[in-house]
Amino acid sequence: MSILSIDIFCRYCLMSIMKDAGIDPRVKAILESAWHAFATYGFRKTSMDDIARGAKMSRAAIYLHYKNKEAIFRSLVEMHYADKIQTLTEALNADAPVEVRLGRAIAAQGDEVAALLNSPHGMELLDAGTSTAPDIVEAGEAGLQKVYSDWLRREAEAGRVRLSGDPAAVAATIAAALKGIKMTAPDYDTYTAHAAQLAALLAAGLKI
Repeated sequence: MSILSIDIFCRYCLMSIMKDAGIDPRVKAILESAWHAFATYGFRKTSMDDIARGAKMSRAAIYLHYKNKEAIFRSLVEMHYADKIQTLTEALNADAPVEVRLGRAIAAQGDEVAALLNSPHGMELLDAGTSTAPDIVEAGEAGLQKVYSDWLRREAEAGRVRLSGDPAAVAATIAAALKGIKMTAPDYDTYTAHAAQLAALLAAGLKI
């Protein structure tokens, strides 16, 4: 992967860090450096020295905030889900037609994951999230499903969508479909195309 591609990849994956205005500047520097190192070298080959060097801090200073790279990675995963839940909520509650809101939400939910597919270490980083932060991933995925479920329930009650079945079950189906696309798409373009198709199909099915 070229330096330019890595920078583009990191631009997607660091959005949640950049949005958090209240984050300690030293912690922010650590997280930004860590994600760039993970994207460049992969999770296994990234060392605390790599992270310290990128953050322009001593390794001892890094350890004041995080005990190891696994703890740093868990923090990144947690921030990712917090950002996605907020982004999804804003997209679904915007002032726009149902199909537009749903399309934006599904696109926004997967943009960082799709960017991972263009990284030679993408699958390793996805696996690292599952193995290093399974509790955070489980809670984050449940949070995303709840956003969809609550939105579907409100839209159905307001008569803006046709819903057959429990909103939670429909939300779980959306999550499963997106996971399937993520696991089978070979690259960014394929992922975004399939996610857009999914959004269109869902919107058509929900249309009054």
